Amino acid sequence: MKPLNIGMIGYGFMGRTHSNGYRQANRFFDLEYHPVLKAVCARNEDKAKAFAEQQGYESIETDWRKLIARDDIDAIDVCTPNNLHKEISIAAAEAGKMVLCEKPLAMNVAEGEEMCEAVEKAGVANMVWYNYRRVPAVSLAKQLIDEGRLGKIFHYRANFLQDWTINADVPQGGAATWRLDAEAAGSGVTGDLLAHCIDTALWLNGSIEDVSAMTETFVKERVHAETGAKQPVTIDDACMFHCHFKNGSLGLFESTRYARGHKALYTLEVNGEHASLRWDLHDLHRLEYFDHADDSIVRGWRSIHVSDGDQPYMGNWWVPGLQIGYEHTFIHQVADFLKSLETGEAAHPNFRDALETQKVCDAVLASAKERSWKNI
Repeated sequence: MKPLNIGMIGYGFMGRTHSNGYRQANRFFDLEYHPVLKAVCARNEDKAKAFAEQQGYESIETDWRKLIARDDIDAIDVCTPNNLHKEISIAAAEAGKMVLCEKPLAMNVAEGEEMCEAVEKAGVANMVWYNYRRVPAVSLAKQLIDEGRLGKIFHYRANFLQDWTINADVPQGGAATWRLDAEAAGSGVTGDLLAHCIDTALWLNGSIEDVSAMTETFVKERVHAETGAKQPVTIDDACMFHCHFKNGSLGLFESTRYARGHKALYTLEVNGEHASLRWDLHDLHRLEYFDHADDSIVRGWRSIHVSDGDQPYMGNWWVPGLQIGYEHTFIHQVADFLKSLETGEAAHPNFRDALETQKVCDAVLASAKERSWKNI
């Protein structure tokens, strides 16, 4: 096997999920390339060392520029807050490194365009970690839609609900709560949660033409974790929008961090002329499916347990009936990226794909601000 030396920047939650994906991919997928955890980079040397020891990285850096400059690094994995995606990704591309970037792609479309141009000019492989495409049940939904089983699509709806910021004492900024700081995150639930819903929707149902949105920030001021000063909150706590898809269907999306009782409820449903399907992250190994062609006496929603070898990805795992979980989506994404290096075909979603999601996010925020429809 050919080694692919990974340099990861960041060591938080996503750093752990990606690292596990790199370690496991070759153990379950037949691949020509195998990732080598060469170095992890973080500003705090002690935390970087602890992460490297736990996850199996050979070395550490505390300056991402030094990591990118190393000759023994083939690919840079950007697991930083959103405001650093552009600078790091462009520098990595200019150094001839492959770039794997956490979502969302950038702070806004203008940054995303620069990032796309950089990786395309350098001719380096690139990918964005929209991992929910790699849930076997969601991949099966894609297969059923592409086969035409649903017929003409009428409706697509999705939501992503959490409740972790309801307490007004939760700070903004800093290492733990940068997602509440617009300077680091760019937006709130739109870029953090709805971006996942939008990426999946574009993949399953095609392009979005226009949007009409509203947002709300329920807690107007929070203490900043680093300065201790109370300052205005400028991210969105909740967002809802509806839209027209290019295929003529209607879309309805909602995300919030103020839905008490929900830690990570991501659901989607697609309604077509012949059939419908729906999926729930809390039951991620199942796809619910309704086929109007069934005899009336048995017609109804069926629950498909996605665990058989002829269903997406599952032939690489256990025997039928034994399910897999959230962490496997990252293993699948690593495996697909490594396979793309073998075939020479682009891995998806790449930077250009993720830019389409960024365009929808920017239009949603602009629509909410101006209270008007916005074209994509």
